[in-house]
Amino acid sequence: MTHHILVVEDEAKLAKFIELELQYEGYQVSVAPDGFAGLATARESQPDLLILDWMLPGVSGLEICRRLRSTGDKVPIILLTAKDEVSDRVAGLDAGADDYVVKPFSLEELLARVRAHLRRNQEEDPDTLQFADLSLNHSTREVYRGDRLIELTAKEFDLLDYLISHPRQVLTRDQILERVWGYDFMGDSNIIEVYVRYLRLKLEANGEKRLVQTVRGVGYVLRESSN
Repeated sequence: MTHHILVVEDEAKLAKFIELELQYEGYQVSVAPDGFAGLATARESQPDLLILDWMLPGVSGLEICRRLRSTGDKVPIILLTAKDEVSDRVAGLDAGADDYVVKPFSLEELLARVRAHLRRNQEEDPDTLQFADLSLNHSTREVYRGDRLIELTAKEFDLLDYLISHPRQVLTRDQILERVWGYDFMGDSNIIEVYVRYLRLKLEANGEKRLVQTVRGVGYVLRESSN
């Protein structure tokens, strides 16, 4: 099945560039030049994924997110923006965006995120959890970073599963030990640090951004770096 992607972007050159690259990857692509056209096209054509600029003539990308989500539309939305403050990221996610790509962006990163979000279909595959370009499937026990399959040991998978099940939530070392290693674990508590290091090496093997963050004196959290 060919996926249909809607690009809502008022910068004509950028919109054309994204359109051509997506078409080269085999996607069906529609382009809307402003917020009103984008919202109408999203409602009429029901695309499989929406790439949405934040700043648009007519209706902002943030408002499009809110309007689509208010009607129960669950289409994956990747927000493109030059805004890179934490408060902006929070505003985008709160409005209903699934992901956030800061301009200027790497085309490879955008394509990887597109693939990751299209691979996740919550209705057909409720066992899949997604965060940024990271996806974890409970039934197959497969983990992907973009389109890269990552081989994890059973305990590494369990640790990542706990983190991705609580995105952006700081988990204490005691919580992680209890959930991942069990109430009766009597080994070295430094085991968490060891496995976090293993996990990072595999998740960042191709130079990807760090997702498993350390909160000093507390524990760990799965979130994108604000740097």
